[in-house]
Amino acid sequence: MTTPAPLPTPVGSPHFAYRDGVLHAEGVSVALLAERLGTPLYVYSRAALRAAYEAYREGIGGRDVLVCYGMKANSNLAVLREFARLGAGFDIVSAGELQRVLAAGGDPGKVVFSGVGKQAAEMRLALEARVKCFNVESVPELHRLSQVAHAMGKRAPVSLRVNPDVDPKTHPYISTGLKENKFGIAIEEARAAYLTAASLPGIEVVGVDCHIGSQITETAPFLDALDKLLDLLDALAADGIHVEHLDLGGGLGIRYADETALAPSQLLSQVFERIDARGYGSRQIVLEPGRSLVGNAGILVTQVEYLKPTAAKNFLIVDAAMTDLIRPTLYDAYHGVLAVAPRADASTAVYDVVGPVCESGDWLAKDRELAVREGDYLAVESAGAYGMVMASNYNTRPRAAEVMVDGDHYHVVRARETIEHLLALESTLG
Repeated sequence: MTTPAPLPTPVGSPHFAYRDGVLHAEGVSVALLAERLGTPLYVYSRAALRAAYEAYREGIGGRDVLVCYGMKANSNLAVLREFARLGAGFDIVSAGELQRVLAAGGDPGKVVFSGVGKQAAEMRLALEARVKCFNVESVPELHRLSQVAHAMGKRAPVSLRVNPDVDPKTHPYISTGLKENKFGIAIEEARAAYLTAASLPGIEVVGVDCHIGSQITETAPFLDALDKLLDLLDALAADGIHVEHLDLGGGLGIRYADETALAPSQLLSQVFERIDARGYGSRQIVLEPGRSLVGNAGILVTQVEYLKPTAAKNFLIVDAAMTDLIRPTLYDAYHGVLAVAPRADASTAVYDVVGPVCESGDWLAKDRELAVREGDYLAVESAGAYGMVMASNYNTRPRAAEVMVDGDHYHVVRARETIEHLLALESTLG
């Protein structure tokens, strides 16, 4: 008798695991979800979302820390509602994201508004909602916000986003704290910018903000940036400018392959030690985690359409594409790929997993050893962040459905688009 091959261990979250030879999300068979709801399909685990948030709460302990979920990572209303229930605030970068927070029952008083290109109408909406803070990213933006707030008879709470010129040692497309990045105000110019802010009508200085990048797996870049921010706080104090909070941004990495993810407690314990030593322990800390809260809480399920061997490559063609998950082609990102129901009766081969879109860049994974047949389901791992939220309709492809698993139950939290949806907003010239 042939001994069956051991089942792979899914990365990142214990809430995705094999039971009786089939991959499950919590207590629900992923194969069952695919059969009932179709593919491509995003599947999220509610328990995984909670566990990720609890890891921050554990690291915070009794300190004054506000976790503002960086919702650009995944803005599904069910995800937002879950974090709102857990007590999170939100880091937004558009008026649309603010409206999502409000629709999900989030507290606008726990919202920080980031982004380099805020428009006047967005500023007005945020002022009317009474957001916690505007993370201002340039002096011209500061002047515009002053004009808008003053005209409304309001004072805009402001934190200047400082660019500390710290290398986060991550992919250049997700690095945000270097001089060549578009984000924030250079650390050398920050003191003068704060003096300008303090002099403008309609502006109330409340904090200092910094965000150096994403998928960071070591503490050194965070602490290097923190030291520069603490030096700035010393200078601002000398200028008579008091700040109520210190916003350290987000950026903690997750496990995609064999990375060792940095636990929130590992970072926060060192942050608390440094701010206490510098005399700023009474300041509120604001964090803006995104990927680390949702990345490992989701998978993308896809079905094998064709096996296409060629002289140079074996291609495994699936129904998901770069339109569903663009990270591999955009960032050359690695995502694990698992057979939902691994076969003992299929030969193993090394494949490039590709989609049906008419682009050579349409691939999800390269050089993966899989034993599959046409019609089988695959799970693309660690797809909860920057997956569905970056999806497109290129090639007139309707976007995937999204489902949230909660124990032994599941809930469709975004219906699958149809061609009719895509055509509804268009018209011809008659």
